[in-house]
Amino acid sequence: MEYQEIIQRRTARELRPHTLVNLGIGLPTGVAHYVKHEDGVLFQSENGIIGMGGRPPAGAENPYLTDAGGNCVTAVPGAMSLDSALSFGLIRRHVDTCVLGGLEVDETGRLANWMVPGKIVPGMGGAMDLVANAKRIIVAMQHIAKGQPKIVPKCTLPLTADRRIDLIVTDLAVIEPTEEGLVLREYAPGISVEDIIDKTSARLIIPDVVTEMPIAAK
Repeated sequence: MEYQEIIQRRTARELRPHTLVNLGIGLPTGVAHYVKHEDGVLFQSENGIIGMGGRPPAGAENPYLTDAGGNCVTAVPGAMSLDSALSFGLIRRHVDTCVLGGLEVDETGRLANWMVPGKIVPGMGGAMDLVANAKRIIVAMQHIAKGQPKIVPKCTLPLTADRRIDLIVTDLAVIEPTEEGLVLREYAPGISVEDIIDKTSARLIIPDVVTEMPIAAK
């Protein structure tokens, strides 16, 4: 199983029926592929969709129906389109869960997921509004990128918002940021706790019980 699928499958298990969920650009958008319409999760994309579904089959793509990253998606029965003003109004008040990618998360649970404007790198987009206002924030990202840990003692990139996120899901682990620090909750299949500690530059709190990450379909 590819690392993206591990992260997306595990993140999908965190989403609850009858909630409004925003998926960030990149890896998080793939989470919708592992949630069934009958599960009752409503996906919102800030470019103007409520009721976004997963990827369409080859040949059935609609260029006018895309996620926030411009990738073709489907719409579930009952989906609606809306303008940017209403979409961002929802983001600033009514999103239950937001799933975002991350460049760094530090020991206090603060997220950095944008870089310098004017460069060919990720920009702020709607992430600042989402992190500041969504009821629950999940960061779905690789544990290591370009040989460097992404869970660090202190973020070196600009913070997205001054708020502790709620959960980190990587290809190696599930980690919960708390007031006391980063608590290791789960390890991926085939990965040991020692592997995770070795690949995390931030300090981790290891409880007495750490369970294996469930990644099978719900």
